[in-house]
This record gives sequence, structure tokens and C-alpha cells, in this order.
Amino acid sequence: MCKGLAALPATCLKSAKDMKHRLGFLLQKSDSCDYSSSQGKKEKTSSSQRLSQEEVRKWADSLENLIHHERGLAAFRAFLKSEYSEENIEFWVSCEDYKKTKSPAKLSPKARKIYDEFISVQATKEVNLDSCTREKTSHNMLEPTLSCFDEAQRKIFTLMEKDSYRRFLKSHYYLDLVSPPGAGCGPENCKRNHTHTLDCNSNIISQCA
Repeated sequence: MCKGLAALPATCLKSAKDMKHRLGFLLQKSDSCDYSSSQGKKEKTSSSQRLSQEEVRKWADSLENLIHHERGLAAFRAFLKSEYSEENIEFWVSCEDYKKTKSPAKLSPKARKIYDEFISVQATKEVNLDSCTREKTSHNMLEPTLSCFDEAQRKIFTLMEKDSYRRFLKSHYYLDLVSPPGAGCGPENCKRNHTHTLDCNSNIISQCA
């Protein structure tokens, strides 16, 4: 009949404690491995989301390529914000979102919100539209449809394409992303430019990473 732990020799008790300690150590090591594996997966995912030079170069082919790329849109938005003209891209994005509206009941309130924010005389973020387009868009507000902002959106797209888009391609917001770090410079400048590029890239596209 078992008399409990008290009846066991001291050496047995010591061996039991040693085994318990080793099991605890192995469990901690296992947890550490799981954590390292998880971190590795996260780093791999983050790496796969990094921009390639080929992707960035395509932004220079057309404004459409730029703003239909999530990180390209973020970089262009940051550039426009630096020029205090971000209302143009915000209007364009709002129109894109509006055209995806599935519920007919939501068309009128969403259309009115866009109109009041970007087109009306008292708009807080008024975009630069000619009087004819503005008048036609105002008329469309009587019976809003998915295409009621199409003409105004095209005008703003053309305006950005001929003006701010060209300046964007010459700005550090684009050049720091498309140029390899430290290209065409000495060792000291390479180090400085590389650091500058990393900082700029982080600031520009961190919200999409």
C-alpha cells in the first residue's frame, strides 16, 4: 500500500524535482520556438508586401497606374497634402467609393455628402470645376444615380494628370521610391541618402504597409 511522498527516499524526491525543472525548461523552449516561428512568418509577410522597383516605375506610365495602386495612392496623397491640394484626390476617391454603392436608398445621402463637401458654393474642400460641369452636377443631385459625378470626376482627374501628377514624378515623394538608395554618389553620400530614403519611404507609405 502506497504511503505517499514521505515514504520515498530523498534521492527519488530530488530526481522528481530535477525532472519537473527539465520539463518546465522544455515547455518554455517550445513556447520560445513558437514565438520565433510566428515572428518569422510576420517578417516574411512584411517582406512580401514591400514595393518592387518595377511596381514603382509603372506609376510613371500613367496617373491611372499610380492611383489604382494602394501605396501609389498613399504617396500621391501625401504629395498633394504637401501642396495643400489634397481635396482633388479625396474627391476622386469619394467618387470611386460612391460608384460602388449597392443600396439605392443610400445613393441620395451619399451623393449629397460628396456634393456639399466638394462641389457646392460653401464646400469645405471645394474642387476646381468649370461652371458648366458644376451646374450639370448640381442638376444631377435632383435624382442621384451611380454616374452623377462621372463628368466632374473626369475633369478633376484630367486636372491632376496635367498638373500635380507631373510635379509628383519630379518630387522626392516619387524619386526616393524609384531610385536605388545611394545611386551615383560617394560612400558618405550613399549612407546619408540611404537613411533619407528609408525615412521618406516610411513616412509616405507606412499607412499601407
